[in-house]
Amino acid sequence: MKQYGTPAQHTSRPDENTTDLLLERLATHPDIPIFERADEAGNYTPMSLADFLDEVRAVAKGLIASGVGVGDVVAILSRTRYEWALMDWSIWWAGGVSVPIYESSSPSQIQWIASQSEARFIVVEATRHREDVESVRGELPALEKIGVLEDGIIEELIERGKDVSDETLEEHRTARNLDDIATIIFTSGTTGRPKGALLSHGNFVDTTRSAVTLLGQQVLPPGSRLLMFLPMAHVFARLITVLAAAWPVTTAFTPDTKNLLPDLAAFKPTFLLAVPRVFEKVYNSAEAKAIAGGRGKIFTAASQTAIDYSQALGSGKVPLTLRAKHAVFDKLVYGKLRDAMGGKVQWAVSGGAPLGARLAHFFRGIGVTVLEGYGLTETTAPVGVNLPWNVKPGTVGPPLPGSTVKIADDGEILVKGVMVFQGYHNNPEATAEALQDGWFHTGDLGHLDEDGNLTITGRSKEVLITAGGKNVSPNQLEDQLRAHPLVSQCVVIGDQKPFVAAILTLDAEMLPTWLKNNGIEELSLTEAAQDPRIRTELQNIVDSANRTVSQAESIRKFEVIDTDFTEENGYLTPSLKLKRNVVVQDMSELIEKIYSGAKPAQ
Repeated sequence: MKQYGTPAQHTSRPDENTTDLLLERLATHPDIPIFERADEAGNYTPMSLADFLDEVRAVAKGLIASGVGVGDVVAILSRTRYEWALMDWSIWWAGGVSVPIYESSSPSQIQWIASQSEARFIVVEATRHREDVESVRGELPALEKIGVLEDGIIEELIERGKDVSDETLEEHRTARNLDDIATIIFTSGTTGRPKGALLSHGNFVDTTRSAVTLLGQQVLPPGSRLLMFLPMAHVFARLITVLAAAWPVTTAFTPDTKNLLPDLAAFKPTFLLAVPRVFEKVYNSAEAKAIAGGRGKIFTAASQTAIDYSQALGSGKVPLTLRAKHAVFDKLVYGKLRDAMGGKVQWAVSGGAPLGARLAHFFRGIGVTVLEGYGLTETTAPVGVNLPWNVKPGTVGPPLPGSTVKIADDGEILVKGVMVFQGYHNNPEATAEALQDGWFHTGDLGHLDEDGNLTITGRSKEVLITAGGKNVSPNQLEDQLRAHPLVSQCVVIGDQKPFVAAILTLDAEMLPTWLKNNGIEELSLTEAAQDPRIRTELQNIVDSANRTVSQAESIRKFEVIDTDFTEENGYLTPSLKLKRNVVVQDMSELIEKIYSGAKPAQ
């Protein structure tokens, strides 16, 4: 199949904007708390939608009193927290345009985003962020004010806005419509400078309504609970936070994933939003603990039973013997895993990278259905997502209502619909390249099945062409290698080379447990990278990954390094995507060593 579209299931008024989503919820579900906020002891207190709207309006008045006009840009630089959402909605209520900046951004990255977006105001989380902004302020001629959350900017804005009338606020709020820009989100920038994607109020309103009309009652019934821990600067977290605020869901925020397990236990979410790495860590940690406790064989059997059970659910018939085995393991294993996620999680959405059919089946088999989705910054996050009543692990489901996916002759995925952005800010050349005849050219490769379910096979710009002329998509191999507890990151190489190879990094967190479980003495990362026993295990997982591709695409040699690819050292984007070109450039000597040695065994 070359093209598949899903008809729209709602109609929005042209004069609406994102703020109308909250007013709609107030009219339909005023009694379900919109947020719960944790105190220092970890106790959660509900916040009503009416109280939140009062605070949003008060902060919006403060922004107006500070000089924020309709269409003015206010940047937000902070970790994920309640105040992030408060500022976002307040900026929209004041008629402004919000621009997220990752809190881990360097001063040069801050300068680029703030200058390109012509931000007049920046709200940052802490003093260190203000200092970073101040260090480049001379290169930000449009910037007028910097506010610091931890220094009380919220309270200051509320005080400042007391003389702004309700009528003035309403004029600002209603001055924006579906076609107006709501936010400029700068792409993570795996290559070159980040580009500012122009996302309209219509993108947020219609994408939200499309998603909740399709999935809301089943996946997020009224009273559902969401714990948000992904960076709010990322479009995926941002859209889901807006969706949860528009729909009768209660959301809590946690800025530090190191506290994720205690936060899950305290808040007890029913729904999770995560990237595949989180699900891989949950599985690998559970497996490692089981092995350490002498229950490795039980976990292996339980894991396979969960996968078999999920596959049987997909076929529409679960044999009685399998149902009985599943019930036993539910008490022994699955219940404990669900408890580790808070005990109430039934649904999760995974995006950002392929999850893999095995993990998808495993989690559905233990009672947590992970709906894998696909999207980009330029599509306001989701293009499609697996349907709860027709989960097809390995696919990302059909396109959302109001959108169409088409596969070009070269395999590239093209998208048209309610979620597609308006273009790149002040970059007509990039816009013309990305948007052609109404279709957004994603740069990703994939195919559609007979039901319109999309499968992602790679990125067109990352396809390697070996010296023998073989096209190789590195993502498929990399995703499989990263699923092993020993592997943190990897990059598959081979462009214009005689064969495919890989550079692997070790997972410092999982290494000690793996060593102990395998009867190996404690090793440092440097020692482990050179240890023959580690290399033998890595060779096994490389061999396993190779069995999923042709011989010409298989990894023939690999090297292990004792440092990791991280956001801090510039090898990963803030959304944890690999900066392939940077890695290849910096690892040129190692790559030369790989290809200058003896030919790999045939």
